[in-house]
Amino acid sequence: MIIGILKEPGDESRVALLPEAVKTLISWKVTVWVEKDAGSRAFADDELYIESGAKIHNREEILQQADMILGIQPLEEKEISKMKSDAVLFGQLNALYNPSLTQYLINNNRTAFSMELVPRTTRAQAMDVLSSMATVSGYKAVLMAADLLPRFFPMFMTAAGSITPARVLILGAGVAGLQAIATAKRLGATVFAFDVRQAAKEEVLSLGAKFVDVEGAKEDKGAGGYAVEQTEEYLQKQKDTIHEHAMKADVIITTAQIPGRKAPLLVEERTVRAMKPGSVIIDLAASSGGNCALSQPESTVDINGVRIVGVGNLAAKMPQDASKMYGKNYLNFLKLIIKDGEIHLNFEDDIVTGTCVCHKGKPVSPRIIQIQNN
Repeated sequence: MIIGILKEPGDESRVALLPEAVKTLISWKVTVWVEKDAGSRAFADDELYIESGAKIHNREEILQQADMILGIQPLEEKEISKMKSDAVLFGQLNALYNPSLTQYLINNNRTAFSMELVPRTTRAQAMDVLSSMATVSGYKAVLMAADLLPRFFPMFMTAAGSITPARVLILGAGVAGLQAIATAKRLGATVFAFDVRQAAKEEVLSLGAKFVDVEGAKEDKGAGGYAVEQTEEYLQKQKDTIHEHAMKADVIITTAQIPGRKAPLLVEERTVRAMKPGSVIIDLAASSGGNCALSQPESTVDINGVRIVGVGNLAAKMPQDASKMYGKNYLNFLKLIIKDGEIHLNFEDDIVTGTCVCHKGKPVSPRIIQIQNN
């Protein structure tokens, strides 16, 4: 069986598997073809892949001959059409947000797995690319904010007097939010964090941050650890509370997202205009609508001296470790479906079923089936 690894498009600097992961994959009795320069932006050159046992091929050869193709960003339809009819496609295909690609895969009798669909269960944690990449994003967001902020993060005692620590407000205490809290604390900031889930309070406090409590949140134990939509009354109370804390903040980092829906609006325009000049907002949800009313995807907006940075793929800013983590997630998943060097799809396994967009054109993941039936 030939497994192909493609070079990612555009500004994506990560690669699906680094040479060390390829070496492990080859030990499972498979052949690995890597596109020329696939890992160059993650500081893994072709020679390292060759040393790991892989073979370097051009993109057309991999598309046309590989039995399984591993990637991160979705392939374009014209490239999927070049794949063998029974080849299996893997990637972060955004299957819930990209209905045209999902429908194309179904209509063309393809088999495809979308890694962001990995169930949020204990057994699947080691395969959860969303959590891995959120760790990178939360860390990098704080460093970006520290670089833009016109003052120190930590408290300093100097000959010129004392410098008070920066005040950081984290909105959303999922994986990205918790990593942002931990990083901001390590840099010496005073950190406040908000999340609608009361279960997040203990984690926030354990990292040394102060929890911003807004009573009356609706929770759903079946939401896989994500936040759910709230009542209008609660949302207004939430915005008022965030407004009060934001006026005192030097940095706000927003991380709140709801799968399949537009990101919740947490920072209103009135809040931005009430913040101190020089303050910084890093909106990690900008690509899905934004947690801040004035953020723009992949852009920096200046409102009366308050800089709002709308970011999407922050993981690509740290390609080496991000690729290492992504590759480990891939290997943990592939263990479930590669036996004796061949593909064996066990659809009685909830992880395999939950992650599979479609098999030979038939929708498999319950989340995809639900969308197809609506």
